[in-house]
Amino acid sequence: MGEEIELILDDYRAAGRILAEVREEAVEKVKEGNSVLEVAEFVENSIREKGAEPAFPCNISRNEEAEHATPSIDDETVFGKDIVKLDIGTHINGYIGDSAVTVDLSGNNEGLVKASEAALNEAIKIIRDGVSTIEIGEVIENTIRERGYKPIVNLTGHGLMRYNSHAPPVVPNVKYEHGIILRESNVIAVEPFATDAQGAGKVVEHGNAEIYSLIRAKPVRMIEAKKLLKEIKKYQGLPFAKRWLPRERLDIALRTLKNGGILRDYPVLREEGEGLVSQAEHTIIVTVDGCEVTTKRIV
Repeated sequence: MGEEIELILDDYRAAGRILAEVREEAVEKVKEGNSVLEVAEFVENSIREKGAEPAFPCNISRNEEAEHATPSIDDETVFGKDIVKLDIGTHINGYIGDSAVTVDLSGNNEGLVKASEAALNEAIKIIRDGVSTIEIGEVIENTIRERGYKPIVNLTGHGLMRYNSHAPPVVPNVKYEHGIILRESNVIAVEPFATDAQGAGKVVEHGNAEIYSLIRAKPVRMIEAKKLLKEIKKYQGLPFAKRWLPRERLDIALRTLKNGGILRDYPVLREEGEGLVSQAEHTIIVTVDGCEVTTKRIV
């Protein structure tokens, strides 16, 4: 059993190493005037070229957006003086690396960027076998608030399991009353989000979804929906981008599958107020006396 767990953890490590390489390369492409779509495609193609698969579409959320923003197939958006959250997922044999970084193209939001980074680093310091997610949430909240910013209360980190990018346990960004005790070999993604004084500290759904995932396969009558269902089964329940799919009658096929309870969609999540948002995230393996960060760049 120990050997089997170690082989699984090696896949998590390999996915994390590839992610760290791609993230570093992608950050260099997040420049004012560059295409958002081209950066997303660069990330996803680089992951495949390096021997992994995307665990979800590259998320490129800007300014007040926090999560689930990925470009459409015909997106012509270019980066401006934005605060950009680049959230990347990789997997090998279904075992996932998940990491995010914030790039401030305006040059005016260093404190906000550092708030989420510091919260992540402080959380990593206390993670070990036997720690409670209550303690992690408290450390994240305190670190962000001490720097004069607000944690986003309804976004959390999460567990990572095979072909499940949002598994239990919830890893909160504020102190919750109830929590879970982490144990050796648990794999989690810790991802603090911070907002500024104009923010409400909460996100809401906004705009159309470009990301979907399979809930469960069921029989459907529509020919295009049948074809689409066959196509998306290869993602094994992991999120996928609309732009990855065949174009033939795509909107109606997606709508049919969603209305049938076969697919779920992921609308963009944006700050409820007028606040800008920063994000930092790493994937972590819990060890007896600490933790191992799989998505750190090894020089």
